[in-house]
Amino acid sequence: MAGPWWIFLVTGIAWLIVAKIVLDADWGSVGAIAVMAGFLFIAAGVNEFVAAGVSEGWRWLHFILGLLFILAGVFAFIRPGTTFLSLAAIIGWYLLFKGFLDIVVSLSNRSFDLWWLGLVVGITELLIGFWAAGSPRQSVELLIIWVGAAALARGMMEIILSFRLRGVQRA
Repeated sequence: MAGPWWIFLVTGIAWLIVAKIVLDADWGSVGAIAVMAGFLFIAAGVNEFVAAGVSEGWRWLHFILGLLFILAGVFAFIRPGTTFLSLAAIIGWYLLFKGFLDIVVSLSNRSFDLWWLGLVVGITELLIGFWAAGSPRQSVELLIIWVGAAALARGMMEIILSFRLRGVQRA
C-alpha cells in the first residue's frame, strides 16, 4: 500500500467538488443529471483503475469494476434520457432491498452493542425505498440527493485513505 497517496487526496477533493455541484445545481434538465452521472461513473472507473494499481489483493476485481463504471459512463452520454429514468427507478428498489438486508443483518448480530443502529438504518432505508418506488417524481428527487451524498461520502473516504496511506509510508 505504499502507492501514491496524493492521488487519493486529489480524487477525494474532486469527489467533494462534484457533490457540491450536484447538491447545489438547479436540475431543470434530465440530460444534465444523466451527463453528471456519466462523469461520476467515469471518475469512479478511473479511481478503480488507480486502486487496482496500488492494491495487492483483489486487483482483478478493481479492473472489472473500473471497466464497468466507464462503460456505464459512456452509455450515460449516449442515452441520457434512458440513463436518468433507469437510475431513478433503480434507486428506490435498491433502498428497498438494502433496507431489508440491513434489518436482517442487524437482528442476527444482536450480540454487538450497536446492533440497533443497523436496525434503525435498515428501517429508514426501507421506508425511503417504499416512498421512492411509488412515484417517479420522488425517485428523481431521491436520485439527485443520492448521487450528491454518494459523491460526498466517497470524497471523504478517499481523503481519509490518502492520509492513512501517507502515514503508512512515513512509518
